[in-house]
Amino acid sequence: MLCYHADMCGRYVIKTLTQAIIDAFEAVLPPMPELFPRYNVAPSQPVPVVRTAADGRRHLDMLRWGLIPSWAKDAKAQPQPINVRAETVEHRPMFRAPFQRRRCLMAADGFYEWQPTGPKAKRPFYIHRKDDAPFAFAAIWDTWDKGGGSIESCALLTTTPNDLMKPIHGRMPVILRREDYARWLDPQTPRSELVSLLVPFANDALDAYPVSTAVNSPPNDGPECIRPDREA
Repeated sequence: MLCYHADMCGRYVIKTLTQAIIDAFEAVLPPMPELFPRYNVAPSQPVPVVRTAADGRRHLDMLRWGLIPSWAKDAKAQPQPINVRAETVEHRPMFRAPFQRRRCLMAADGFYEWQPTGPKAKRPFYIHRKDDAPFAFAAIWDTWDKGGGSIESCALLTTTPNDLMKPIHGRMPVILRREDYARWLDPQTPRSELVSLLVPFANDALDAYPVSTAVNSPPNDGPECIRPDREA
């Protein structure tokens, strides 16, 4: 059972190739297949995250998008949120421990949000950095290990929208500045400093434009998903 939280649409883009991700996030890559561009990442799929490993280095790993808490009896029966409100992450039992001890960076190049245009109509928008550089969603992760197999999963944090996002949607993902990556990943960072990072990203650093409804279907996963819709 997958829980699609209304705070965020639940689709994003990671088209930056493996070595560029490693360079951008100062990470190392454990043995795993080469990443390929993805233009319509959907919940329950494996996604690239950066986290601090036992050796103290940043590792680029693949985790399942949709958090399964370590204490869940059944991985399939438990709700699996893909995003978490920053305002409540430290208070809700499901997220408290991951927020305190298991934080990570979800690598991304952009994300989609749907703007209501009528009673049942919505227009998809693509939001990305103006310089097209990869960035990081603030995220948490956990490991479920019951029944003969372990599953590592993650969820990103959302916050109130900045001025760019307000006309599109009432929430936006927490996007961290590069200079804040170390503080977010450091298990010793005080709670007050973590909370101070959970704010809307700068308006002037992002751009948003309407795209085709092709992105509505997860099997559509090509560059056409981020192509501007000139008729919107």
